[in-house]
Amino acid sequence: MTPSLLRPQLHLSNAESLQLAQLAPEVLKSNPKVFSASPLGAMFSASETGDIWTIYENLLLACLRTGDDKAALECLERIVIRFGPNDERVMALDGLTREAKALNNSELEKIINDYNAILKENDANVPIAKRKAALLRSMGRIPESINALTTLLEFNTTDGEAWAELADLYVDEGLYAQAVYALEEVLVLQPNSWITQARLGEVCLMAASASTEGSELHNVVEALKRFSRSIELCDDFLRGYYGLKLASDKLLEGANKGKRQQEEGFLVPDTNLVQNLNQLAMTKLSEIVRRYGSQEKLWQGYDVDEIAAARQLLSRTSTQVIR
Repeated sequence: MTPSLLRPQLHLSNAESLQLAQLAPEVLKSNPKVFSASPLGAMFSASETGDIWTIYENLLLACLRTGDDKAALECLERIVIRFGPNDERVMALDGLTREAKALNNSELEKIINDYNAILKENDANVPIAKRKAALLRSMGRIPESINALTTLLEFNTTDGEAWAELADLYVDEGLYAQAVYALEEVLVLQPNSWITQARLGEVCLMAASASTEGSELHNVVEALKRFSRSIELCDDFLRGYYGLKLASDKLLEGANKGKRQQEEGFLVPDTNLVQNLNQLAMTKLSEIVRRYGSQEKLWQGYDVDEIAAARQLLSRTSTQVIR
C-alpha cells in the first residue's frame, strides 16, 4: 500500500519514498502549474486547496531522496510561484534542494555561506537556522551544529524538534548530561511523548555505562522510570519494553552483588518490584515477537531491526536462565 503524500515523511523507508516519488508524473500532470486567483478560473481548472502544497512539499522530499531532481525542481518551482522566493519555508526548501544536488564539500560550503548571509539579515529565520544546523551535522561538524542549534534555541525556546536534535548531537559527542537536559526540555513541551520518554531512558543507560558507580545506579534507576512511563503511555511499545528489560536487568544484577539500595537523594526501587517489571518486559516482548512472526494483521507495524533485537535479547535471556 502506497503511503500518503499528506503525512510526514520522516519515518518512511527507502522503498516507501520510492513509491511516493513514482507518483510525481501523475500529481504534476493533474494539477495546474499556477492556480488562478479568479473565481471564474476555478470553473475551468482544478481549484487550489491547502492539501496540494503539503503534497508538493512531501513529493519534493521524496524525489530528492530518490534522486529524481527534475520532478523535485518542478515541485519547488510551483511552490516558489505560489508563495514567493522570500518566504522562509520556501527558502529552506530551496536550500535543501541545493544541498541534495551538491557534488562536493566546496558546494556545500557555499550553501552554508548563503545560510549565514540570510541569518545575518534575519537571525530569527527558523527554517534556515535548522537547515544550517542539519547541513553542518551531515558534514561531520558536530560542535558547529551544536552552536547553531543553541543559538536558535536562545530565541525559540519552545521548539521541541530543535531540542530533540540537540540531544542527539550531545549523544554523538558523549555529553550525556547535556543530552538528558535537552530531552527533558522536549518533555516539558510534549509530556505525553512515549518515544521521548524511551529515548531519555536510553540516554540514561548510556550515561550509566560511562559513569562512576554512584551515578551509574542513579542513571539506571532514572532509565527504569522513563521506560516504565513510556509503556504506560503506549501499550505494546517495543522500545519501551526492550529498555525496561535492560534497565531492570542492570538493577537486579546490582542487587545480586549486594550494592546499596539507597543513595543520597534517591531511593532504589524494591527488588520485588524490579523483578515484576523485568518479567512484564519479558512477557510483552515475547508476545510482540510471537504475534509479529505469526503475521497477525494488527501486529505488523514494528521495525524489522527492532524485532530482531528483541528476539536476540529474549534468546540471550533464555540461555542465561538455562545455565
